[in-house]
Amino acid sequence: MRGADGITAVDAGYVRPLLAAVHIVEHGGRAALVDTGTTNSVPAVLAELAALGYSPADVEYVLLTHVHLDHAGGAGAFMRAFPNATAIVHPRGAPHLIEPSKLIAGTIAVYGEALYAQLYGEIVPIPADRLRVTQDGERLAMAGRTFEFWHTPGHAMHHQVIVDHASRAIFTGDNLGISYRDFDTARGPWVFPTTTPTQFDPDQLTASIARIASFRPRAAHLTHYARVGEVDRLAADMTEQVRDYARIATANANASAGDRFARIARALREDLHRRVRAHGCTMDDATVDELLKEDIDLNTQGLVAWLERRSRA
Repeated sequence: MRGADGITAVDAGYVRPLLAAVHIVEHGGRAALVDTGTTNSVPAVLAELAALGYSPADVEYVLLTHVHLDHAGGAGAFMRAFPNATAIVHPRGAPHLIEPSKLIAGTIAVYGEALYAQLYGEIVPIPADRLRVTQDGERLAMAGRTFEFWHTPGHAMHHQVIVDHASRAIFTGDNLGISYRDFDTARGPWVFPTTTPTQFDPDQLTASIARIASFRPRAAHLTHYARVGEVDRLAADMTEQVRDYARIATANANASAGDRFARIARALREDLHRRVRAHGCTMDDATVDELLKEDIDLNTQGLVAWLERRSRA
């Protein structure tokens, strides 16, 4: 179904429904994707493009917030399907799209080989001549619709957000965190950070969140999941939580390796449960745990990696 402002969210089919979105932006007879999901996302996105009246030849850009595989694992497969498209990526991410072996190895290290194969499928390299890297603040037009790219580290060094001036909205990738629609209440959307390994940095992330908020966007389009309003409130909530996460990690920095992981994971779970209850969520604890368990595990890994990196500095 066509969304507002020429922006349509398509479920990427990643892990479970409404976990990851691929956004189609249409304007002036042309189309762009923002993030791609995995190779497994291709059929659903092609079907939605056709339903909106576009052929693969009408896609001008594949715009990537960063190259983690839940956001860009399908980029090569989509570029193979879109004969006229150019992939737009942060300069730190481009080498991994041209030669994805390190990205694949890093993802397998986090998920294991069996789950990696199930979640991501084949990773198709992108020829270098079909990639364009961005400068911070660079603008790009599609049939007169202007996108602006801001380099926003904190979640990853290869992260950028995409400002859509036509709708006065921002595609925030993972910089404004995760907002599952399951947790929407009468108070609106709820958001929490993603500190996935290996480049989480709380100071950089809070600076990136402040930059997003400074634009005063009408909406943010999150890969996890889709459109949210109230960006000022969500940005303030994210900033508070990122600082809390850093405090949780630091408080456990001197624990043994095994105890440290367990303690951080337990503290994150307690913090998330407290926050969803304060937001008005009434689902039972087991359901909350089912929705958040993978994020808690990944966030704990990211915080442990941050502590280890900081100890070597």
